[in-house]
Amino acid sequence: MNIVLNGEPRTIEAASSVADLIQALGYAGKRVAIERNGEIVPRSAHQHTLIADGDRLEIVVAVGGG
Repeated sequence: MNIVLNGEPRTIEAASSVADLIQALGYAGKRVAIERNGEIVPRSAHQHTLIADGDRLEIVVAVGGG
């Protein structure tokens, strides 16, 4: 399945959820914000939100500093 992730074309496994994508990218356990086709996906919906062919996703990872 083809998606656009942070402006770049990417191929992922079919029937993947947002949570699966976060895991595959190595962001599990990190504070991330996900936007799918212009709408924010709440953390509570990551497991149940399936990614469809052609979806556009933006992922932002929070970085701490001091």
